[in-house]
Amino acid sequence: MTDLPPDSETNPDGIEEGKRLMRVRGTSGLSLAERLADRLHRLTWRTPIHGMRLKGRYPLKLIAVPDDPVLGNAACGQALLDGQIGFRGEVRAIDTLDFARPDWSGAFGAYVHSFAWLRDLSSGATRAAGATVAEGLMQRWLSVHGTKIDGAAWSPENWGRRILFWTAHAPLILSSTDLIYRSQVLNTLARGARHLDRSADKAPAGAPRIAAWCGVVAAGLLIPGGDPRLAFGEAGLTRALHTGLFEDGGVVSRSPAMLLDVIALLSTLRETYAARRLELPVVAGSALARMVPALLGASHGDRALSSWQGGGPSTEAEVAAVIAASGIRTRPLRQSREWGYQRLAAGSAVLIVDAAPPPVARVVDGGCASTLAFEFSDGPVRIVVNCGGARAAVVQLPATLAEGLRTTAAHSTLTLGDSNSTAIHTDGTLGRGVAEVELSRQESDAASRIEASHDGYVRRWGFKHRRQLLLTGDGRELRGEDALLPDGRKRNPGATGFAVRFHLGRGVQASATADGQAAILRLPGGALWQFRARGGALAIEDSVWIDGEGRPVAIQQLVVGGEAPTGGAHISWVLKRAL
Repeated sequence: MTDLPPDSETNPDGIEEGKRLMRVRGTSGLSLAERLADRLHRLTWRTPIHGMRLKGRYPLKLIAVPDDPVLGNAACGQALLDGQIGFRGEVRAIDTLDFARPDWSGAFGAYVHSFAWLRDLSSGATRAAGATVAEGLMQRWLSVHGTKIDGAAWSPENWGRRILFWTAHAPLILSSTDLIYRSQVLNTLARGARHLDRSADKAPAGAPRIAAWCGVVAAGLLIPGGDPRLAFGEAGLTRALHTGLFEDGGVVSRSPAMLLDVIALLSTLRETYAARRLELPVVAGSALARMVPALLGASHGDRALSSWQGGGPSTEAEVAAVIAASGIRTRPLRQSREWGYQRLAAGSAVLIVDAAPPPVARVVDGGCASTLAFEFSDGPVRIVVNCGGARAAVVQLPATLAEGLRTTAAHSTLTLGDSNSTAIHTDGTLGRGVAEVELSRQESDAASRIEASHDGYVRRWGFKHRRQLLLTGDGRELRGEDALLPDGRKRNPGATGFAVRFHLGRGVQASATADGQAAILRLPGGALWQFRARGGALAIEDSVWIDGEGRPVAIQQLVVGGEAPTGGAHISWVLKRAL
């Protein structure tokens, strides 16, 4: 285990007051020329020239078989033994799984093509029983995709993950005495590594590109004659980490769920080095040491993740397995310069605030307009949440609802004019809106205070949104103020409607008081919190939350609504523990 002091120079835990956090990497998505270049690159996969490039010496065996440090889902493993393969509520019978004519979602396809199910199978089956399932699926996959270089099956990301899973779980897929089958697996592995040599940098920045380069490095370590590839792969992985991570350890997509994925990738890669009795390169080790505090900083008292940028909370078991695999022991990162999540903790309470612009379209597809939203928990109970899960929801969720989870209204913050603080385009990318966030933070023994503002409503409505949050030192009271301040040249005649939303956690029951300005919140376990607001009318409405397994859960939300005249508006509120 590695101990890392979160306040050390290698893991800065502070932010300058008044510092502006700006999108400095551009706001647009991929240009037409870039999209055409990517399409052309994929078309070259089908050419004889690319096929010639994949030819070469084929390995007779692997140099070593690394361990997989991350525990899989034993229930999914048992389902595989029972003849079913499932992911996020989407289930297929193994016997009828048709690789030639896929009828599944993209997420399910990635689970199948990456062979991530091998991790689950290893966790829920003996080697003998698991090998029968694994080799059967492998033979069917090879018959369709072993030589056909096309589509999702041969994407750089899936090949990178596949190399990690094939090598770590080689006993499940290479136990057969059929020498032709074994040769086919190893030959395909070598061809996939050569394919990655030329395509890893084409994967999207962040987790996909890091996964691709992890595959190149693993191939260099475990396929005979791989020393030149290893040096090449380590250089590529260094670039991928530089473009995919912030200096404070956050991932550029700003999704805690994706950061969890990257930590799992590097933890798995470290075991590949260990199998060769080598150390993980310093650059990768340093990145891993920065990522874990950042991830913990976005976690609640229930030890699961907060819901941001399309990711759900994941399950407590999944988060714990990845943290254990990382080998990093540290405290949560409380303040981040680029990752953008501010964490306040006092008593048993934890407050997590999104105090940065959304991720730019160039580095993530499906980002959310969540600036200045927050989540709040008391011990293991989540009191205020974001709906979350736009990318993590089960396939049965209607597409319109999944897209709705990305909107500002699906987050616990203020919406103005029934619009998003950052535009969400029909193609899934983010458009104009929040360009900068100004933040200041003060702390004392009595209380911790954050004040932040964003310009997402200035262009359209002529207002800046400022939010102040104060958590008392005992964690029993959270005070807030949301202000709409006139800014910019835009001036709309009349009043503009606003709504400040507080989506309540699972099992939290809200009851309005007689005066209509407050609500009593009954938490699972019996605790009582009181909510009171001024500056708008309080209503209790239905909402939805996506849980750690991607399933929709019916919840309630508190909505403080009103109209802002041209001079602006102020809404104050307080959450106070009553019992």
